[in-house]
Amino acid sequence: MTLRATPVTRVTPQTTAPRLVARREQGQDPVVSPGPALLAGIADGPGLAAHRGRFGPASLPSADVLVELARAVDLRGRGGAGFPSAIKLASANRRKAVVVVNASEGEPASRKDAALISLAPHVVLDGAATVAHALGTCEVHLVLPSDAPAIRTGIERALRERVAGGERIRWRLHDAAPRFVAGQAQAVLQLLAGKENLPVTAWQPEAVRGHKGRPTLLSNAETFAHLGHLARVGADGYAAYGTAREPGTTLLTLRGDGWDPEVREVPFGTPLADVLSADEMTQPLLLGGYHGTWVRPVRLPGLNVSRIDIAAAGATLGAGVILPLSPGWCPLVRTEALVDYLAGQSAGRCGPCYNGLPALAEAVRDLVHRGGPFGRVEELCGLVARRGACAHPDGTARLVASMLTRFPEEFDLHERGGCRGVGDMAVA
Repeated sequence: MTLRATPVTRVTPQTTAPRLVARREQGQDPVVSPGPALLAGIADGPGLAAHRGRFGPASLPSADVLVELARAVDLRGRGGAGFPSAIKLASANRRKAVVVVNASEGEPASRKDAALISLAPHVVLDGAATVAHALGTCEVHLVLPSDAPAIRTGIERALRERVAGGERIRWRLHDAAPRFVAGQAQAVLQLLAGKENLPVTAWQPEAVRGHKGRPTLLSNAETFAHLGHLARVGADGYAAYGTAREPGTTLLTLRGDGWDPEVREVPFGTPLADVLSADEMTQPLLLGGYHGTWVRPVRLPGLNVSRIDIAAAGATLGAGVILPLSPGWCPLVRTEALVDYLAGQSAGRCGPCYNGLPALAEAVRDLVHRGGPFGRVEELCGLVARRGACAHPDGTARLVASMLTRFPEEFDLHERGGCRGVGDMAVA
């Protein structure tokens, strides 16, 4: 059985050709299949009664127990950075802690949090309740995408069910701006403070000093869902899926900015060949979303859904976004369009974003379409990385650097006026 998740409407470039720009509101909602853990109950509907009938009440361990559980399974955040949840929990376990569920999902090619919170909202809310109890707070902030009003409507319905059931948590809803960087941790804290939803420079992690100067446990919706699941089933139950090195499951978004997006929950260690089609296994793959890295098809056989294996291949799983290159498309043109989009999504609050990313976008455009200097692109990647107020310049430079190293033969074709894909032919 497959289900359709709530539509999310963001504009996402596929190439620089206007007629090939994909719009989510014109494309398909993601297909979501029931999974082994977080998505196990979606066929029963999103209601609280069905959820409680399948899973029972939320588990409410102490902070020390929850930290040890997270450490036992090496639970990592699913927002992209993969930071150990046990460290974040332990750091935030101090007086007047704040809990923030970040479901804004600014990455346009990611659909997993939207699918999870639409089809299994109480899995996420149970996780938030578990963390709130552990940290000794009765208030939880939920950050939702402002360009997906159906998600807010569904969450409001789920919260009314929980209040009617006697839950005493105070849920605060916030609407994130429809920008790529709006989901960045400091941008979320700015939103909660009533300021513009854009990142600022921070000198301490939010788990130490976050909202109103208080320790703040801020993670994405999937991470909270995993914490609630872990608290309910314990370390052994959580490790029923995955591998010894990487227990558990993860949500993946396949072709999230295309016309046939899909969200799947798979155990760690699942071969990529079981996730992708045979045709997709023969194409370059962008792993980790718009801040991710390209992987050549020769590296895909034998590669698993694993942070460790993918890092060894010189790539990153990031937030679980997998973007196979469509047959006949040029990876250079695809990258150029993404960099152009990312340059336009910066907060404009630091030099690497305000000046560096537009310059990098122009240099990549010049290299891809006019045979411009290779060295200028490399130079700009080095200038913007590790110097911004947030990781937006770093992620963009990572994407460009992977293009430079993975496709030398494509640059040779472009220098001779050719291209393996249809992208150049589609550009006026």
